[in-house]
Amino acid sequence: MALYSEKVMDHFKNPRNVGIIEDANGVGEVGNAKCGDIMKIYLKVENDIIADVKFETFGCGSAIASSSMATELIKGKPLSQALELTNKAVAEALDGLPAYKMHCSVLAEEAIKKAVQDYYIRAGIPYDEEKFRNIDCCSECEH
Repeated sequence: MALYSEKVMDHFKNPRNVGIIEDANGVGEVGNAKCGDIMKIYLKVENDIIADVKFETFGCGSAIASSSMATELIKGKPLSQALELTNKAVAEALDGLPAYKMHCSVLAEEAIKKAVQDYYIRAGIPYDEEKFRNIDCCSECEH
């Protein structure tokens, strides 16, 4: 059995939604140099819908693939659905990740939540702070 699925390899070699949104109204960055992976998600939200999403990721192939898949899963969706996206859903959409690379999907989930939280703060929209607890890398990292 191959270490990485075809979907992981496809999203690593041909990542979707790479780049910066200059006029983003929500930005979330997670990760650290110790962990080795840093992920930044940019959102353009219009009428509570994610009209555009881009990412910049410094890290391994699994981190890039997780970022790419996560952006595909939330693009065009309401913010409420983006907040429901879990790292397990990202990993499943990629047809799995090795156990020692699951922290990459955790980063994707956390970066999206931080970007949504940033959007709420910038827009002055009240939000439930409980939904944004524990979004700091790298709780999953063993480094």
